[in-house]
Parts: sequence; structure tokens; C-alpha cells
Amino acid sequence: MREFGLIGQSLGHSFSQTYFTQKFHNLGIDDCSYDLFELPAINQFTDLLARRPGLAGLNVTIPYKEQIWPYLDEVAPSAARVGAVNVVEFRADGARVGHNTDMVGFRDSVRSFYPTRGEAAGALVLGTGGASKAVEAALREMGIRHWLVSRNPLGRGLTYADLTPAILAAHPLIVNCTPLGTAPNIHECPPIPYDSLTPAHYLFDLIYNPSETLFLEKGRQAGAQTKNGFEMLCIQAEAAWEIWNR
Repeated sequence: MREFGLIGQSLGHSFSQTYFTQKFHNLGIDDCSYDLFELPAINQFTDLLARRPGLAGLNVTIPYKEQIWPYLDEVAPSAARVGAVNVVEFRADGARVGHNTDMVGFRDSVRSFYPTRGEAAGALVLGTGGASKAVEAALREMGIRHWLVSRNPLGRGLTYADLTPAILAAHPLIVNCTPLGTAPNIHECPPIPYDSLTPAHYLFDLIYNPSETLFLEKGRQAGAQTKNGFEMLCIQAEAAWEIWNR
């Protein structure tokens, strides 16, 4: 039996197990399983490896996409480029290799959703964790200028208090990379000035559970285009499956 799974701190919202279990069923794969492994702290990763010596691959989610690095033997170019790991490959020689498929997942999902390119294209990236690093890498590849937005002052970013109507108007794409709004905390949302949103805005939320977060709901009510992270999840999951099976 080949064992796969997801590590994170709180996984009650995750669809990954359902996704892969359904995939195995649809393809008639009966020698693979996918489990959720909640780790209160990343130092428990070694305990997980000891308990599950048959692990063939892992996904990594909040808050361990950066904290997992010391536990890896090698980092693939995709993860080095982004600065975060969301896939761990267990090679036949025993090496643990970190990859990033979030960047490809976001890039391919947002490409058709937000068609603007050139000087008119601008984005605000809400959050500064591992997921935001993948989004930044994708935006750089697509040539979309952007700012990181955080609660605390950043050397090269903005705070939520800095978000004026003019800044929102100049950055039509707004990407939520924070966990705010994830089930069961569905009444939370990033503190942006929602009354400054217009039908010219595009709101993308990496969260997919619930399918419409409060962030997206407020955007829809303002006439903005909205998209959740489900397609991104599927794209990055398929990319992870390719890594585990090459």
C-alpha cells in the first residue's frame, strides 16, 4: 500500500483527502491511500515519519510550508524559486525532496480569470505566508505588478490601513492568501475597504471551503468578479500526483 497525506495544524476544512480518495476510486487504484495528519508543531513531523514508514508523498499546508525546510534533504527548483514547500517527494533512495505546485496552480487558475496584462494590471496580495510566496512568484511570471498587504508594516509592502480607494483602483486583482474566512470561521474576512470595490475588481480567494467566503461575498455584492481556490487545489494536486509517480 502506498500512503499519501496532508500535514498541517488544522485540517478540518481540507478537501484533499476527498479529492485523492475519489481520484483513486475513479482510476481503479486500490493500492493507495490518502490521510490527514494534523501536527500541533512541525517538530512532530519526525514522529509521523516514524509511525508511517510507508509514506510515498505528502502535501503541506498552513503553517508549515516554510517550517518544513529543515526536515528535507533537498529542495527542488520550484520550491527554491517560491520560497515555500507544499509537496514532499519521498525518493527511492530515501531522500525527502520539497517541491512547490501552488505557484502553477494559482498561475493557471488566475490566467483566464484575470485577463488584464501590461501597465493596467495590478494586484494586492493579502497575507505574507507560504501561500502568498507562490502567488507572488506567479504574478512575477505573468508580469503583474503587485504589493504584499499585511497587518504589520513591511519593508516592501503595505498595511491594511494603507489601502486607500486610489490604491484599490490601481490594483484590480485582490488575492486572499490568509486563512481568514476558512470554515468553520466563515464570518471572518481580511480588513480591506470593501466599500471601495467596483465591478472593475477581481477577487481571488485561495480558500475553497466555504465555496464563497465572506471576502468573495462582499466582492460579489460590489459587482466584482470572484473566484475561489478549488480549481487551484485541483491543478496543484494533479501536479503533486505527477511528482509522486514519475
